[in-house]
Amino acid sequence: MDGWMDPPLETLSGNGDHDSVDVTSWVSVCPRGLWKVQRKRIGERSQQTVSNSGAGSSGYCPRLGSLCRVQVRLRTEVDEAESLVSEKGNETLSVTDVTEAAATTFPRCQDSVLQVPLGDWTALRLGDGQCDITEACVEGMRAGEKCEIMISPAGNGPDVSVPATAEENLPICATVELKSFTPGKEFWEMSPGEKWEWVKSHKERGGVRFRSGDVWGAADSYSRALKLLISLYGHVREEKKKGQEHRTGEQRDTNTGDQTQQLPSEDEFRTTKAELHSNLSLCQLKLNQPERARASAAKATQLEPGGAKAWYRLGQACQMVNELDEARQAFKKLLEIQPESPAALKALKNIASREKETNAQLGLRLSKMFS
Repeated sequence: MDGWMDPPLETLSGNGDHDSVDVTSWVSVCPRGLWKVQRKRIGERSQQTVSNSGAGSSGYCPRLGSLCRVQVRLRTEVDEAESLVSEKGNETLSVTDVTEAAATTFPRCQDSVLQVPLGDWTALRLGDGQCDITEACVEGMRAGEKCEIMISPAGNGPDVSVPATAEENLPICATVELKSFTPGKEFWEMSPGEKWEWVKSHKERGGVRFRSGDVWGAADSYSRALKLLISLYGHVREEKKKGQEHRTGEQRDTNTGDQTQQLPSEDEFRTTKAELHSNLSLCQLKLNQPERARASAAKATQLEPGGAKAWYRLGQACQMVNELDEARQAFKKLLEIQPESPAALKALKNIASREKETNAQLGLRLSKMFS
């Protein structure tokens, strides 16, 4: 897979009820790194569904694009407000609470794990990646349900020795409540045009996050974009065979009534995929993941041999894993694209210096062996 980390392992345990699962575990990303999340449902499985969402199980839980009204509170806050929660338990929940609303706008905070305003009702659009932990929670919930979550740093997660924010007494314990949500779609229900719009959205969001210093969030956005983009390859090839540079009249799901959209040309598809791999490689370099950065950059150079940034990042990654021959070739390729590139010349000089030092050390060891 083109992701930036290994797929998380999910652990499930049942309670004897075939319609529900008690505990789910996974790994989520936030600006400060990777965190392990354990979710436990509170109370009975809700039978409420969203109106006009179509037949099948997809109507019971939010899907990609669903606008979800959620509230996240720390465990201590829940204990203090238990009586108020009890009173709200009898409310009649309705999807109309969010049908006319837009997703709540708030910046991702470098010091926050939960990412959402605590204690407030917040509108999140599923799939945006604004808060990976909360989104992953509500994916398996129904309107009116609550769950408890316990969050702790994962293997390559953040440095928990930094001053803790108000939300962090590790492990973090909180509750997530899903009040209502609008209809969304399963991945396989989306039209190619809809997927392409999500790809562009994730790519743009990744750039915004990287520039703000949210490298983990940027890597997550680029990975989401790649996952969707790969599924479009067959559609793009089909259009090329038909002799069309752009797809015209690509009708979305007739149940949505949305207007038609275009697919990228094969050249645009290849360029976009190369840029995503190159950008992901830069994130992986920043996150000290040189092997992954090397693989991502190599894919980018294969897709776009003229991409100077990808060759430079490939050379950097190879230097970090001490593959100096491969690094030299990457920087020489960069010089072919950008003659007299200061970065490439400096890198080649550094490689020559490292090789000279290595050879000198080897010669010294050999002379001692045979002296």
